[in-house]
Amino acid sequence: MAGEPSGGDLSRLRQLNSLAVIKALQGGTSLTLTEVAKRTGLSRASTEDVVRELLQKGWLTEAEPTAGGVGRPARRYRFRAEAGRVLGVDIGGHNVRAVVADLDGAVQNTARVPVTPEMGRAERLEAVDRAVTECLETVGLTGGDVWASGVGTTGLVDGAGRVVLSEALPEWTGVDLAAHVRRLVPAPVLVENDSRLAALAECWRGVARYAKDMVFLLAGLRTGAGLVIDGKLHKGFANASGEIGALPVLGWIRAQEHLSDASGEAGDVFAAARAGDRAAAAAVRRYVRDLALGTSALVLALDPQMVVVGGGFSRSADVLIEPLRRELDRWCIRTPEVRMSALGEEGVVLGAVRLALDDVEDRVLDGRTPLVGHR
Repeated sequence: MAGEPSGGDLSRLRQLNSLAVIKALQGGTSLTLTEVAKRTGLSRASTEDVVRELLQKGWLTEAEPTAGGVGRPARRYRFRAEAGRVLGVDIGGHNVRAVVADLDGAVQNTARVPVTPEMGRAERLEAVDRAVTECLETVGLTGGDVWASGVGTTGLVDGAGRVVLSEALPEWTGVDLAAHVRRLVPAPVLVENDSRLAALAECWRGVARYAKDMVFLLAGLRTGAGLVIDGKLHKGFANASGEIGALPVLGWIRAQEHLSDASGEAGDVFAAARAGDRAAAAAVRRYVRDLALGTSALVLALDPQMVVVGGGFSRSADVLIEPLRRELDRWCIRTPEVRMSALGEEGVVLGAVRLALDDVEDRVLDGRTPLVGHR
């Protein structure tokens, strides 16, 4: 009969309904069937079918009934966030961070291993191994307990998890990060540029949760950008979106040099500018001007709702945000809201966690991830 949904359409609809129910119950919420139906917009009958299937697959469990009330309490259901774990890793110039989280994204444990910008490939990869191993073993987990891993790194990364180009870290171009991490954690490993992961984290748990179009600036010992368009992380045709810093005329390559020229460490420059030191204040202004050129180009191209500044310099919001806003006013037709990251240096690793959770949820949609039998 014309107009009737095909088998594939019905299967996709069931998968979308399953994800809608899971989303309604994530975060520790326990709900009755009636409450789940109201939150998802599904009929009572459809909700009952979906909940029954998710109970069989191990994604949901029956929760303790609510105390009080008259008569037999309605059954309540909750998402089994404890059924699996995801791993997030941030490979930076000065630290390698690892985080293990449950399926709600609640962090269970963290580990940090110091590194240096000059460190070679072998030493940095060894630090990755140490951070991952420490993070898991401290809470009694093994690599087999992890359902998916997200990894953030500087540079261009291809779809297979290999670093195509990295100018910030020695010997880093060509490293197959996905294959390396899978030695310890056999589940799917997704590798992404650190600026994009920080942008993803801001949309998940940061100041950009209500922004559908956003430019994220990773401001630190190097400068990078992540773009969110219509609520989705934008990667581009060849996974190279946001690499506007590759244009030397925009000044992102040299921007941080203004800060080290003044009095040594960038943190000292910001502190001196805050205390009224004229030379330090001038250095910060030069840094912001360079930062604003590339930012203005992105703003003019995308017309975002918000610009979020994160990374290592985000602790100095009081001396960065207003000068940046004034520079954007000079160049942009419309200056978007300019905010400082709420996540700071944790943004990349939390974005890696979100990337891993997205992979797990994708496998809910295509039916490849029943949880029964897993820890």
